Amino acid sequence: MSGNKEMVGIIDYGAGNIRSVSNALNRLSVPHVVSNDFKKLNQVDKLIFPGVGEARSAMDALFRTGLPGWLKEVTVPFLGICLGMQLLFEHTTERATDCLGIISGTNERFKSGRSQIKVPHMGWNQVQQNGENPLFFGMKSDEYFYFVHSYYAPIVPATIGRTDYDVQFTSALQQKNYYGVQFHPEKSGKAGLQLLKNFIELCS
Repeated sequence: MSGNKEMVGIIDYGAGNIRSVSNALNRLSVPHVVSNDFKKLNQVDKLIFPGVGEARSAMDALFRTGLPGWLKEVTVPFLGICLGMQLLFEHTTERATDCLGIISGTNERFKSGRSQIKVPHMGWNQVQQNGENPLFFGMKSDEYFYFVHSYYAPIVPATIGRTDYDVQFTSALQQKNYYGVQFHPEKSGKAGLQLLKNFIELCS
């Protein structure tokens, strides 16, 4: 990092993979705050929305903290990770859950019986970039990242990265100031740290 360091807010709604994201930002020497306090989060330059676990429980946690309405109105660059990306969509078939509705589409479950794939999709897989995006600056188009998920996002106009696992699904997206990745950059080694660095330094 060089010049003025931007403050990053990690959104804490009790259901995110917060510690590993915080550790990754520490490795990049990025100042950050973990909070669900609107006043604190409104003062940061970038937002990261981590997520692990089950969609209905995560949405219930968001509603308990009063975050859904605010999340739809943020104007700073925003990065959803794994479930945090999926919750940007309208709906998921996981317990028939309505999500934030920022991006049109429905998340579906991988069908393990169709081609003997293992569910969840767990491990390293490639991301094919759709053109150029600052999120992937300095990376090859078929870079490997680490995935852990049983549900996948459809291909939509916002898709900037695709991955094949029996079906082709959105593994990265951008719609206005909202970015999302299905994989875990904080667990993806050098490439993952580069992606986080790109989000902090280049995405605006």
